[in-house]
Amino acid sequence: MHDFDVQLLIVQLSKGNPDQSKHLETARMRICDTWIDFVNLRSETYAENSRIPTMKFGTAEEDAYRRDLTINSLFYNINTNSVEDVTGRGIQDLKSGRIVTPLSPKATFLDDPLRVLRAIRFGARFDFELAEELKEAAFDEEVKTALANKISRERIGHEVDLMMSDKQPAKAMAYIHDLKLFYAVFTFPENLQPAVLEQCDRYCVLHINAAWTLLQSIGYSIFSDEQRRLYLYASLFLPVRSTICIDKKSKEVPVASYIIRDSLKLKASDAEMVTNLHVACEKFVDLIPFLESNEDPEDLKVNLEDEYLEIPPASTKRVLAVLCALLLAILSDMSVTIHFSCYGYSRLDSNTHNVEDGLNRFAASSNKRLLAVALLISTLLHPKASHTCDSLNSHTELDRRREIFGKFESAITQLDLDHVWKMKLLLDGKAMMGVLQLKSGGPSIGKWQQRLLKWQLAHPNGTMEECIDWIKQSQAKCQKIDCSA
Repeated sequence: MHDFDVQLLIVQLSKGNPDQSKHLETARMRICDTWIDFVNLRSETYAENSRIPTMKFGTAEEDAYRRDLTINSLFYNINTNSVEDVTGRGIQDLKSGRIVTPLSPKATFLDDPLRVLRAIRFGARFDFELAEELKEAAFDEEVKTALANKISRERIGHEVDLMMSDKQPAKAMAYIHDLKLFYAVFTFPENLQPAVLEQCDRYCVLHINAAWTLLQSIGYSIFSDEQRRLYLYASLFLPVRSTICIDKKSKEVPVASYIIRDSLKLKASDAEMVTNLHVACEKFVDLIPFLESNEDPEDLKVNLEDEYLEIPPASTKRVLAVLCALLLAILSDMSVTIHFSCYGYSRLDSNTHNVEDGLNRFAASSNKRLLAVALLISTLLHPKASHTCDSLNSHTELDRRREIFGKFESAITQLDLDHVWKMKLLLDGKAMMGVLQLKSGGPSIGKWQQRLLKWQLAHPNGTMEECIDWIKQSQAKCQKIDCSA
């Protein structure tokens, strides 16, 4: 008799819940900080138009054969301390690395089409081979129709999310593509602008495979699990980053956002962040040549300056790098108000016009590393002129992307950007109103704070007196231009 240290013993009974595909009661017990689930052996029968089975008590054999895969139908006998393989195939399939269903795969998938995605997920996780008869069943149009009609989008999205968070996400997406299930899993809206490429599914899989290979070569530890997950979703949908659809309110919606929110039913914040990463990585594509270069090209000034800001030549690259970093900060924090006219991007928020508050929120968050996420994605697009989908996964391209990312990481240190998030503006909103002789704030204060931020980045040793003189001179120029107009 074993002597267990039972720290806490809790028994929870869960009643059947047909809405969650559960027609049976289960129990859970926690022993020594481990939760143990208890459920009776059972058999199942399925209605034609539902994946929710009718259950009844069954034998071990009935329970084993109702399982989705043979490798999931093994029992451990606690009395004999041995594994029982009731189907007679589970152990051999486990040893040979094969994904097989206990019964006919087509009948198994028609009963519960979600099992197709589970087969893909386990096959990718363990790097197992999908059995030929299983692949033939997954190809079947009747199975695809059942997947679309019998399974909720939430359940499909949950399975996809498990794949993305698992050990081999790119392999799972490749399986989905190879089995012609891509558009059944990732449903696209109608009236796309512009229309997607004919082989869009293939291009999406090529991109996530290249992204995954690149991340493996650099090391998983550079990103958190959540950052890695967003990196993979953004990479998968990179080929449709410029495609939009029109929603029911006649609003333009990025297709990637639609797929994540409406097709997969994932979090709205996931859809927003993937869209933001797409925006940011497009900006980084233009930034990469300047980070690689040891010179400050004159044409950079065209992208940075407005009428009121003079950038010293030696500061141009530093300011551009920081502005790209701040762009991602703004996209990551919906409460920040700032205008990036140099990028043609603008955001207004009636609740705040405080740039410094936005930087403080960003510095305190875990989103700073998303700067690196966006840059790593952008390497899949650079250089634009020579980029082709077929070259995405070549060893030469992999080495080049890894080199670009390494140079960017070095540039962060060389440009002294590691602690830029802690920068304090020389003038807060109230002081800015005083210098500008304004009685109230508003969007104009946000614009001037953005200019002040760029001025401080360009003049890291500038004093408050110099800053105030610059603001007054710039305001005078602004008023002179307005009068002339």
